[in-house]
Amino acid sequence: MTEDRPVGELLREWRRRRKLSQLELAIQADVSSRHVSFVETGRTIPSSAMVLHLAEQLAVPLRERNRLLVAAGHAPVYGQRPLNDPDMDRVRAALEQFVQAHSPYPALAVDRRWNLILANDALDVFFDGAAPALLEAPINMMRLGLHPDGMAPRIRNLAQVRGYLLPRLARQAAASGDAELHRLYDELIAYGPVDTTPPDPADIALPIRIHHRGTDLSFLNTITTFGTAFDLTLAETAVETYLPADAQTVAFFQR
Repeated sequence: MTEDRPVGELLREWRRRRKLSQLELAIQADVSSRHVSFVETGRTIPSSAMVLHLAEQLAVPLRERNRLLVAAGHAPVYGQRPLNDPDMDRVRAALEQFVQAHSPYPALAVDRRWNLILANDALDVFFDGAAPALLEAPINMMRLGLHPDGMAPRIRNLAQVRGYLLPRLARQAAASGDAELHRLYDELIAYGPVDTTPPDPADIALPIRIHHRGTDLSFLNTITTFGTAFDLTLAETAVETYLPADAQTVAFFQR
């Protein structure tokens, strides 16, 4: 999406991406279908409040809501400050505290494209043996995990992990409309098969099993996002933690 496209065209694209008719969106947004039609065709320029209301119904990401506002001639409402901005010192400190508190087990923070922002020292078990090119900043954790020169050769249940991560990446790319995520998905899907076996209902999460220097380690992955954030940087940041899934992994890290 580009900001010089009419707001109606952009909203129509998001509506179609969400597989809604004009009538369905109108009912969901509690407006007339005529109004939705007029907005999409450019006969009506929506107010900033209406842009945000329709964007909310369409689950448009915050970054794209700013673009919709600009396309309609309004000022963006969601700020974006890098984590190294002095005004973000408290946010970065909180993220670092969250990640470090998870030691001795691996934890990291990534941006919306899976690029590494910060991590604790335990993450070294994931970097071990990876090609130097994959460890050049920005380190993309999705690529590191599934690339043949990254973690992939050490993941014991690789097909299962691919079957979990790639559909998730595809959904994220579709939901955000981010061309970079689509390209990342196209790259990673070419590296091998995807296991479509349904997960065992008894499993609370998909285990990730890796071989590390003669020891098999097993983790359960959890992801924390900040759904109420109004700053794009924080809203698009995810913190991933890896909990030991067996006694052998606990013993390894406690040593």
